[in-house]
Amino acid sequence: MISNQILQKTVDGLASITSRDYAVTDTDGVSLASTFAEVGDFAEEVAAFAESDEESLQKAGCSFFKVYDEKQLEFVVFVKGEDELAAMLGKSAAFSIEELVAAYRERLDKDNFVKNLLMDNLLLVDIYNRAKKLHVDIEAKRVVMLVECGSVTDGDEIDRVRNVFGGRSRDFVTAVDERNIIIVKHINSEDDAYEELDKTARVIMDSFDNEDAANVRVSYGTIVGELKDVSRSYKEAAMALDVGKIFFKELQIIPYSNLGIGRLIYQLPIPLCRMFIQEIFESRNPDEFDEETLMTINKFFENSLNVSETSRQLYIHRNTLVYRLDKLQKGTGLDLRVFEDAITFKIALMVVEYMKYMDEEERL
Repeated sequence: MISNQILQKTVDGLASITSRDYAVTDTDGVSLASTFAEVGDFAEEVAAFAESDEESLQKAGCSFFKVYDEKQLEFVVFVKGEDELAAMLGKSAAFSIEELVAAYRERLDKDNFVKNLLMDNLLLVDIYNRAKKLHVDIEAKRVVMLVECGSVTDGDEIDRVRNVFGGRSRDFVTAVDERNIIIVKHINSEDDAYEELDKTARVIMDSFDNEDAANVRVSYGTIVGELKDVSRSYKEAAMALDVGKIFFKELQIIPYSNLGIGRLIYQLPIPLCRMFIQEIFESRNPDEFDEETLMTINKFFENSLNVSETSRQLYIHRNTLVYRLDKLQKGTGLDLRVFEDAITFKIALMVVEYMKYMDEEERL
């Protein structure tokens, strides 16, 4: 349904162009938008006109016209004046609003179509039939982007994102809920497409205020060549958003193609993860490592297992670092100076992060 705000904007524009007052009401004469205050005085005339078989009426100093939505009477629009010019202006206003209603209905139809497409709720034959009816290109290249707006929202997030894409009809923007926005973006060429997606993601974040932008995260899937595969790109973008929260907390833009080993760990069954952690750490909980130990481990990995560079960055003696690594080896049986043990330990820590995230999600 078209909003009263849009109707008001329309009649304001018409009034400024034609220097006439306009009003739009429902079929009972209740004002929805107007450029003059005494709209309620015409409620009886509007209600009687709506019940009649007439398509237009000049009465009580106004010219009245009906506005339909697929043959169903939706609004009554009228303009002040009973002269020939008023009749022409009123007819033009009714036509303009009727076209607006049709455009919004088509957008709503597309909105429902795309949401069902993303959720895999459509049969293949339905996808093609409805796409043809709604004039949606079947074989265009597309990618799905997800925008998570954070916990604090002010209600205009989807408008900000839509403004980034302007009036481009081949891009589609819709809201999943008050925090998440989906973009089905049309791709003109795959050359440098992923670099362009990164730039688009940054523009989306910049569309938010500085405080809000810090909480915004954008993910995207891979480019698909057929409409039926858009749901796959959506699932990839959703996975990228989740994996980013677990393993790449410092990143605000998360492409599915850059998830690395995090993508594999995210798809592991939790019972298998528990078995793996039990095998590596036995009875010890990795959360029991003190902050000093964890900082040492992370810095050692950052410096590619280089003892000298790690000790320098930690401002400790080389022997102190060796002592810490020996102590860790006694507790876990893993020597981080040995590549195979280091890889095992790194994966184990990532699995622990994944398990903690899934436990928190279950509690929500």
